[in-house]
Amino acid sequence: MVIFVVLAYIIRLFNIQILDKRYSRSASSNALYNRTVFPVRGVIYDRDGQILVGNSPSYDVIVTMRNVADLDTLSFCRSLNITREYFDSRMSDIRDIRKNPGYSSYTRQIFMSQLSVEEISDFRENLFMYNGFEIDFRSLRTYSHPVAAHLLGDMGEVSKSDIELDDFYMQGDLIGKQGVEKYYEKILRGEKGVEVMLRDAYGRIQGSYSDGAMDVAPVAGKSVELSLDVKLQALGEMLMQNKIGSIVAIEPETGEILCMVSAPTFDPSDLVGRHRGEKYQALAARSDKPLLNRAIQGTYPPGSTFKTTQALTFLQEGIVDTRTLFTCNGGFVARGLRVACHAHSSPISLIPAIATSCNAYFCWGYYRMIGAEKYGTPQKALTVWKDYMVDMGFGYTLGVDLPGEARGMIPNSEYYDRHYNRSWNGLTTISNSIGQGEVTLTPLQIANLGATIANRGYYITPHVVRGIEGQELDSLYTVRHRVSVDSTNYEKVVEGMRLSVLEGTCRSANTTAYQVCGKTGTAQNRGIDHSVFMGFAPMDKPKIAIAVYVENGGFGAVYGVPIGALMIEQYLTGGLSQESMIRAEAFSNRIIDYGIEER
Repeated sequence: MVIFVVLAYIIRLFNIQILDKRYSRSASSNALYNRTVFPVRGVIYDRDGQILVGNSPSYDVIVTMRNVADLDTLSFCRSLNITREYFDSRMSDIRDIRKNPGYSSYTRQIFMSQLSVEEISDFRENLFMYNGFEIDFRSLRTYSHPVAAHLLGDMGEVSKSDIELDDFYMQGDLIGKQGVEKYYEKILRGEKGVEVMLRDAYGRIQGSYSDGAMDVAPVAGKSVELSLDVKLQALGEMLMQNKIGSIVAIEPETGEILCMVSAPTFDPSDLVGRHRGEKYQALAARSDKPLLNRAIQGTYPPGSTFKTTQALTFLQEGIVDTRTLFTCNGGFVARGLRVACHAHSSPISLIPAIATSCNAYFCWGYYRMIGAEKYGTPQKALTVWKDYMVDMGFGYTLGVDLPGEARGMIPNSEYYDRHYNRSWNGLTTISNSIGQGEVTLTPLQIANLGATIANRGYYITPHVVRGIEGQELDSLYTVRHRVSVDSTNYEKVVEGMRLSVLEGTCRSANTTAYQVCGKTGTAQNRGIDHSVFMGFAPMDKPKIAIAVYVENGGFGAVYGVPIGALMIEQYLTGGLSQESMIRAEAFSNRIIDYGIEER
């Protein structure tokens, strides 16, 4: 019996001490402490290699409650420039397991985060006096230009759900919250390192263990190069001061986004540091919604810019050709329904109809298509129509490399069957033909339409990142999506858009320096109409396609066209002439009264 008991103990001890590593790891954790070393976040550049978002030193004050002893609270608060009330409140919050789930007095907790060099200097000098407190280094984002806040995004502390979804994060870590920072988070963040520290029986750090032999160095995040032209972006934001709306410009050949303006906007530096939460809440409380990225999240009626899609569809389906004439005596009139139009020659053919933005022409074309015998029923005709719209990039998200993209609205036959109990026809849905009614697009989708026309029938998914350090772009951003409309039909629409600049509604965009093609839009609204412009230049071998959307700006020629013309000049010539600069300053100073107190 004695021999058996002794053998059992020997076998058990051998298992515990030699075979089972859990106990050795537990023993080591009592003697060793793994300190996280945060990586430097990847730098963000513009298309010319200029740094847009970099890093500066930042510090966190860390506390291990079990080790806090003999603390001179007055000296501690003075060194961090905080009040005693703040100190007591913060220590209480750390101990509160409702506010800080998983709290343990043995684990390190963040007392204060994102302190600058200046804010931490006094505390660092006196750190030896404050038992239980340490300093962790990490980097803080810095911005070289006060522009592109919506596109670049911002950083904030991780939420509980962030930690649950990815064990990379711990409480107090920072994560991309919006824009490029969020979409490319895993590329920009890098990999954490570890310093293995030796501690004594009282938990006090004695220094590096084994001269750092077990340390793991952090891996810096990868840098990314954006397609953004920062000068074009800055001009766009200047032109949209005191206005609500968006400007999106795309390089047609590549799908690269040259600028993405959402107005109103804010300085990206405002959402950096310890006071980010307060400033974010102040922005969120404003009724003009400066945090909303209207370029990809705002959905609007495209107005007459949408007539180009109708022309392409009617031509491809054989509903009209360039010789087809429709009468316009002040508008479209059929079976008691009237859609008004402005004065121009009548009857009118397709290309002049695009140039003059004739409502009647496109209403008649749509009415003829939905009622065409070859489709059998309005439902089947609308399905064909809807499929063309989807193929052109509407009704669904385009797939831009930014979070939160909206899809807009292209109604289908099921939608109208539900609303009209299957009793509807082309007249019921006639607003679709002129970009009104149920149809809504994002400014990005309107700009992409301009790029597709510029390319005579294809587009590459719009994207803001053109290069990633040591990595290839997703193939989605390099493959051409060809629309099921012949390029010859696109040439006819291009001819109409060019005529619009020469003789039609876009005349203020005309210049002898290069050939601009454009299309205005005056999107009806419950109040003042929205001013819209969509165009590209030069006509052959285009370098830029652009959409301008100014809420309550009136006719497309009032704000949309002149703003678009200035943006095109800036990009194609590298700057504005003195005369154009005067016009740009005048537009930036124009105020549209939206009845909003906070601007």
